[in-house]
Amino acid sequence: MSFFDNNVQQLKYEVLSEVAKLAFANELSAEKLMDVAGIVVPEGKARMRCCIYKERAIVNERVKIAMGGNAKKTNVVEVLEIACDECPVDGIQVTPACRGCIAHRCVNACPKQAIEVVDRQAVIDKSRCVECGRCIAACSYSAITKHTRPCVNACKANALAINKETKKVAIKEDKCISCGACVYRCPFGAIVDKSYITQAIRILLESRNNAVFKVYAVVAPSFASQYAAIPEITIEKVVTAIKKLGFFSVIEAALGADLVAYSEADELVEKGFLTSSCCPAFVQYIQKNFAALEEHVSRNLSPMARLAKEIKQRDPYGKVIFIGPCIAKKAERQLAGVKDLVDCVLTFEELQALLNAKGIDLRALEETPLNNASFFGRIFARTGGLSEAVVQALQEKEISREQFDCKPLACNGIAECKTALLKANKRLLAENFIEGMICEGGCIGGPACLTHSSKDRAFVDSYGQKAIEKTIGDAVAVFE
Repeated sequence: MSFFDNNVQQLKYEVLSEVAKLAFANELSAEKLMDVAGIVVPEGKARMRCCIYKERAIVNERVKIAMGGNAKKTNVVEVLEIACDECPVDGIQVTPACRGCIAHRCVNACPKQAIEVVDRQAVIDKSRCVECGRCIAACSYSAITKHTRPCVNACKANALAINKETKKVAIKEDKCISCGACVYRCPFGAIVDKSYITQAIRILLESRNNAVFKVYAVVAPSFASQYAAIPEITIEKVVTAIKKLGFFSVIEAALGADLVAYSEADELVEKGFLTSSCCPAFVQYIQKNFAALEEHVSRNLSPMARLAKEIKQRDPYGKVIFIGPCIAKKAERQLAGVKDLVDCVLTFEELQALLNAKGIDLRALEETPLNNASFFGRIFARTGGLSEAVVQALQEKEISREQFDCKPLACNGIAECKTALLKANKRLLAENFIEGMICEGGCIGGPACLTHSSKDRAFVDSYGQKAIEKTIGDAVAVFE
């Protein structure tokens, strides 16, 4: 049974699984790691590339990523140059649909005189073209089109560049917000996120079944949507599976979301205008593109870090491993105020590889209940959930609309985030609280989800309704 919706994810999973098996067996020698390529790509016909030798060479590079990637690069997203297909992209081009009309609207629309008509056909001079797109809009026959690489098209932060000589893609680290959109969208799997799966395994092994120190798994609220399409697998079975990996306890990051909602409500009233801090890619986007708005970013830690802080205060020797759909969380974990709270970050893809490495069949397990958060903390997983939680927190704190009128704006994806921030930067935004979610749909649309099919937000809400604690106050009371 495959948990993934494409072969790139499947390949990534197979490599991670083999590396994880070696890590659990304490056999991470160079010789053993070199054997992974032969296991993943056995003798015979090539599955994906021109030959098995290139496939194995790429697997060897993926093994390095599974071991943490290039330590000299702080960015959590890397390019496997050997895997890049050097996609042939011509930018703006005239297609055979050109009728050689006499209006010549495309010629007149071009501000750089980059188009001329030769033998009744429009021709673009690439040395002059700046790809403004005005000719595309002007053409009556839609005969002029613009082709961009899938990765470049996916990166709305403008953080990818194409080397003119090699045609390989490269990451502009000053622009990259670690959102991971390019990682999922690259059809050749040439852009990857660094994995810390061996670090997580080392923590589990060194705990000696939680006798030396306890290991806590903090799972993202979007956890509920990962196995929704597989009837025989329940959330409670996955909790059991995580404990079988060697974790002492499994706690919902949604409980941290409850804490954040309570604190963020107070901060919003205090400042009058606020942007959320829960999505690390959104925070990076502000820092790298809207520096003037950085002072309005909530000072609150994200739900991941906020809950980890509570755990560490109660168990200073404990270790916290976060599990979620987010690549940007790996970058957040490197921040000065977070690295001492969260010991490792894994994705749902990596969790599945761990389960496979240990031979754990989710369908065959008993159920372990997971009741650690309120409805409002759990709906942080989808767009609008954070805003609803802040409004709820204001109500529970008995802050009336007359005292403070909360006007939230839930931004679904980077395009909506950009629009809201542009308005806020010019003081044209009517709302006073921006909920920024870089991924479409919120965290349930994260790049490291098991599948990327449509996930109904109603499923997240129905899971939230199962929470024993119905209010945020009931949930955070556990810390009192």
